Amino acid sequence: MQVGFLDFYDDVLNIRQERSELITNNIANADTPNYKAVDVSFDSALASQLGGSGSTSPEYRADGVVGLNGNDVSLDTERVDAAANGEAIEAAATFLHQSTVNLVTALRPNPSGI
Repeated sequence: MQVGFLDFYDDVLNIRQERSELITNNIANADTPNYKAVDVSFDSALASQLGGSGSTSPEYRADGVVGLNGNDVSLDTERVDAAANGEAIEAAATFLHQSTVNLVTALRPNPSGI
């Protein structure tokens, strides 16, 4: 199966959105007793999407320090991950926008006839 850049970036942005929602949920539950932070591996999720299975499942983070209330959410880690994920979303959207602009320009007839 050949994947065009529109399909590829649709998958990329969907995974980034899913990851953003998980990070937001982790931040929202930073004070919830016994809450365990979850995340999705971008690389494995993209491979799953491109492979056609389309299903990704969030996994518990293994590197979290568990507090006295059983919660392992680190707000610093979540903020860094949110910023990095946001930058990746912006980069993918910018690339996709510029690529489609270039494609439209290439398909447009040349008004000078040259």
